[in-house]
Amino acid sequence: MSNKIRHAGVIESVGDDCIKVRILQTSACGACKVAGHCNASQSKEKLIDVYHQTSSDFHVGEHVTVVASPEVGMRAIAWGFGIPFILLVATVFLMVKLTGNEGLAALTSLGALIPYYLVLYVLRDKIRERLSFSIERE
Repeated sequence: MSNKIRHAGVIESVGDDCIKVRILQTSACGACKVAGHCNASQSKEKLIDVYHQTSSDFHVGEHVTVVASPEVGMRAIAWGFGIPFILLVATVFLMVKLTGNEGLAALTSLGALIPYYLVLYVLRDKIRERLSFSIERE
């Protein structure tokens, strides 16, 4: 059994370098038989951009499966949540230690996230290569 992350979807558009696939992301209990009567279940439609795939092989409306490795998921979580959290907490502790002012520490730690996200934005093309999806036919 493969441990890859898979989502069934439909191709929305096909470009020269990007295929857009619409998927329905459901919570863990979204497939439950009583999910319609439970407030805990949720689902959202998302649009996934798939790069580095031969776009001439696919057409709009085709049912496909978007696939990513677990490493891609872990890398995305680390860059999106893990590193910013560590940066935020470290900056708060450092600024409280240096200034003793908790309000200033909180504002400074939030400000420290600005350069981090600017760097992510500047490196978005390189990050896109590391966080790539692929498409499989159903």
